[in-house]
Amino acid sequence: MLRTCWLHKLRSPEVAAYLSSQDIILVPVGATEQHGPHLPLSVDTDWAVAACEGAAELIEVVVAPPIQYGWSPHHMGYVGTVTLGADTLRQVVFDVCTSLICHGFHHVVIVNGNRIANLQPLEIAAVQLQNKTGARVAVVDTGLIARAEIESICEADDGGLDHAGEAETSFALYRRFSDVDSAAVTPRPVNADSGEFTYPIVLDPSDNRNAVSLFETPSSYRESVGSSGYSSDPTLASPEKGKAMVDAISTNLAKFLKEFATLEVADVNAEVPT
Repeated sequence: MLRTCWLHKLRSPEVAAYLSSQDIILVPVGATEQHGPHLPLSVDTDWAVAACEGAAELIEVVVAPPIQYGWSPHHMGYVGTVTLGADTLRQVVFDVCTSLICHGFHHVVIVNGNRIANLQPLEIAAVQLQNKTGARVAVVDTGLIARAEIESICEADDGGLDHAGEAETSFALYRRFSDVDSAAVTPRPVNADSGEFTYPIVLDPSDNRNAVSLFETPSSYRESVGSSGYSSDPTLASPEKGKAMVDAISTNLAKFLKEFATLEVADVNAEVPT
């Protein structure tokens, strides 16, 4: 029985004992980016941490220290945001996971809390890790692994899933209540998105429009979203909804981990990052 799920709080012999019976580890990756005037910059990292801790309460699993910076260039028009370059994020994740694989963690799950935004560099890192080391590597996005459940919990017309809207505000009220400025929570009209095409991966499972890739610069994102930095209505948020979302994400993540742990691993050969 693990004393704690967190790798950095375990002692080396405890990690060795864990690896004697299983080899799965979670690597939470988030971001430090603006979430409107009402939420802390840590929301995306908090999503990943909450998912990992929740899954670890359901099944025994070790969790690596969270990576608190992500790929957030479109939020650089808002003060406080810190972004890594896409290839920097890929390389950081690659090196962290390679180190873990060297020690015997041969089933690695990267848990992305920067909902969708980090996916491209994380998926590239995962493919490279799996092909170069032989370990099994997966990416789980907290916005996608339970998007149907989250949509059913939220009441807003847009599903509550937009940036710093009902879902994220509910989550922050549940996880980091003292960091939420409730006085700054004001409604915003839902964007009238009547275009024929949408970005290829969307959080709303009911959005079945044809898809294209279309990107924002920091200035164009600020122009389209406005000075507040959020694009949805957070006034329907509640800590109860936040807890329900964390429970759904954690449950689905734990289910996936049980399946993932059974996947066979070929000969693993990882070189120490230098």
